[in-house]
Amino acid sequence: METPKYKRVLLKISGEALAGDAKRGLDFGVIGQVADVVKLCVEAGVEVGIVIGGGNIWRGVKDGGDHMVRVRADHMGMLATTINCLAVADVLEQKGVEVRVQTAIEMRSIAEPYIRSKADRHLEKGRVVIFGCGTGNPFFSTDTAAALRAVEIGADIILLAKNVDGVYNADPAKDPNAQRYDAITYGEVLAQRLEVMDSTATSLAMDNHMPVLVFALKDTRNIYRAVMGEQVGTLVCENK
Repeated sequence: METPKYKRVLLKISGEALAGDAKRGLDFGVIGQVADVVKLCVEAGVEVGIVIGGGNIWRGVKDGGDHMVRVRADHMGMLATTINCLAVADVLEQKGVEVRVQTAIEMRSIAEPYIRSKADRHLEKGRVVIFGCGTGNPFFSTDTAAALRAVEIGADIILLAKNVDGVYNADPAKDPNAQRYDAITYGEVLAQRLEVMDSTATSLAMDNHMPVLVFALKDTRNIYRAVMGEQVGTLVCENK
């Protein structure tokens, strides 16, 4: 068996990615493919933490608009992430993977409260830990939650699975001449206002020397390729 490049990773998956082509709700075909690859990573000895967004169900400020107080709209978004976490956990369990869901807001009937030391112990035992409710605070994205949890659990890298295959100097959907970077620094991402993660998440990763690998989830095998050290997507780091 191949030797993984990383021992412990934090995988960030957008809620939209779990919706597949429907763009809303849950596509269990896509979730099944993600779960298959996560299982491969676990079997290879990689410790996997996962943060999942909720945009396939509810995007706080976007969906709430001017109709709701931002804090409440964000709380609804946290609940949306929990729905996604439970769905992914169920599919993983069906495939024989031990998994625990921990939420930043206590929901003891359906998930463990987030406790860093407990999450660390689960990971050491080979369990996948899925972190729900973002950071538990309004005004912070699940990208920031991914950076925070990655630092807290001592992950080697953040695997940022998105709908694009890396970081570009322009929006590739709008500019056919957009060029993809193989590697880019945190400072360049912030200076160019590139939409990798929000600025809070990028700054948190930068301040804690946490590399971020951005790649496309369309081919779920990219997750496995990434943990094995293959060249996929764009690496965001201190020095290129």
